[in-house]
Amino acid sequence: MKTKQKIRKALSKRFRITPKGKILRLHSGGRHLRRRKSRKQKRRLKKPIEVKGRLAIKLRKLLGGKK
Repeated sequence: MKTKQKIRKALSKRFRITPKGKILRLHSGGRHLRRRKSRKQKRRLKKPIEVKGRLAIKLRKLLGGKK
């Protein structure tokens, strides 16, 4: 009987897998010093961005993704 792979809890808080299997993360630089950033920049920082390449493959394995 195979053992079930545990997911990394720290990663599950930082990344999200969409129903289609894409991995999303938040932009950096949106946590502090928001006063000096423009409204446009802050709006862009709110939206999640897709993780691509080899990193996405590694993360999917660590997060327990199927695809």
